[in-house]
Amino acid sequence: MDGQENEEPRRDRDGDTPAGRPRRFPPLRRPAAQRRDGRRQLGVRRAAVALAILVVTLAGVLAGVIAGGNVGTDIGPFHARLSVSPAANGGTTVDIPPLGSLLLDSHDGPTHLTVELGALDQGRVEALIDDPASLNRATQSAVDEVRDGVLRLGLRTVASAVLATLVLALLVFRNTRRAAWAGGLALLITAGSLGTAAATIRPQSIEEPRYEGLLVNAPAIVGDVQKIANDYTRYAEQLQRLLGNVTQLYTTVSALPVYEPEPGTTRVLHISDMHLNPAAWQLIRTVTEQFGIDVVIDTGDITDWGSEPEASYVGSISLLRKPYVYIRGNHDSNRTAAAVARQPNAIVLDNTTTTVAGLTIAGIGDPRFTPDKSTSPASGGINDPTADELITTGEKLAATVRSSPQPVNIALVHDPAAAGPLSGTCPLVLAGHTHRRQIEKLPEVPGQQPTTLMVEGSTGGAGLRGLEGEQPTPLTMTVLYFDQQKQLQAYDNITVGGTGQAQVNLERTVVTQPAAGPPAPVTPTPTR
Repeated sequence: MDGQENEEPRRDRDGDTPAGRPRRFPPLRRPAAQRRDGRRQLGVRRAAVALAILVVTLAGVLAGVIAGGNVGTDIGPFHARLSVSPAANGGTTVDIPPLGSLLLDSHDGPTHLTVELGALDQGRVEALIDDPASLNRATQSAVDEVRDGVLRLGLRTVASAVLATLVLALLVFRNTRRAAWAGGLALLITAGSLGTAAATIRPQSIEEPRYEGLLVNAPAIVGDVQKIANDYTRYAEQLQRLLGNVTQLYTTVSALPVYEPEPGTTRVLHISDMHLNPAAWQLIRTVTEQFGIDVVIDTGDITDWGSEPEASYVGSISLLRKPYVYIRGNHDSNRTAAAVARQPNAIVLDNTTTTVAGLTIAGIGDPRFTPDKSTSPASGGINDPTADELITTGEKLAATVRSSPQPVNIALVHDPAAAGPLSGTCPLVLAGHTHRRQIEKLPEVPGQQPTTLMVEGSTGGAGLRGLEGEQPTPLTMTVLYFDQQKQLQAYDNITVGGTGQAQVNLERTVVTQPAAGPPAPVTPTPTR
């Protein structure tokens, strides 16, 4: 027994383990390089997922802000639209069609606020005019209305951005966890951006606005905001008169008893000499909509230098959605005319005729292309060679009118100096160029019909040239009313005070048609 107890256990052939016991191997270990590669690949995958979530989040926030970052609200007598958009430096833009914009350095952060003042609420304006005391109440309530509108805009923007991001993330990742991360990140980005704007708001920025459009000269005419604050009563009276003037565009026409357009009346809007004023387009669109215009006639000088970059200005023609008949002015080049012709609703006449809305219209472009300042109306008069050139142009158009298979209702020239040869060929000639509104009878031709010449002012306030005189050049346009026989029955002269001013006047004139005898002059019946 003792010998057996002292006997050593048997080992296998290799002498590693006792016989009968399972052999144990040391655990397998990956090399350190493989472990580092695995961790690196895992980090790259996580970074790629995080980057994808960030990209999807930014795209969703952008789409949500564009789609839902706007609200409508009432501010005083105006229907306004508030919108927010991504921006590098923040700030606020207040658009006041057709006068221009105020740019305010109101806040920091990557969000820009735009406040667009739209149509006037006629009922609220009339209430302000009838009760001057209500203007103070309206001013106080306007602050609350703006605050309420901005709050609703912020909530709507956050909700829209988060919702758009969630939908986009689910479509891209098809993973609720990643979509939740994207939604949370969108909430953080949107709320953080709006919060930054709210935290850095500068109320005093209203005292130092920058102006664009017709409001460029507003500080010189209206006075600075601090002065207005110190003399609020006087400002309130001015504001009350201004509101009354602006409202005339929308209320006066329906109240005029002297001429009621009958069914079948054709309404023509005559514009001229816009000279690149961007605010003119908003005014034209407003009048076109409010007056039910059937066709717009432009007697030239839509640009200033006729250059290629200016050609983009005519793109707003298509937004009118009405036939737009155009002739070239002396500030318009052939490239300008070609750019107008590319608009789907435009008709360019150059010693040709067209029939639009039942009216047969003939027109010819100005023979000159002289955009330098020496050709402006302010330079005074024209020399003999130029006068001969214009008369020859008028004679060419007169020949075209006489040869037209349809009687021509309206002839178009840019410079009224070319209108003389058209006397007796048609009842009405429209022109521009002088920047001064003028109406006269052309010298009659025996045995021919009388011809009226109507010269428009400047629908663009003569552009920068409108600032050369002591008083700014007003923006003007005329609405012409033609009966079913295409005879001129009445016209409305619309005048908006020159650059930096906001007074609006409308004057109606009824054309008397005598049963017999010599032609009677037009008889104005003004309304101011």
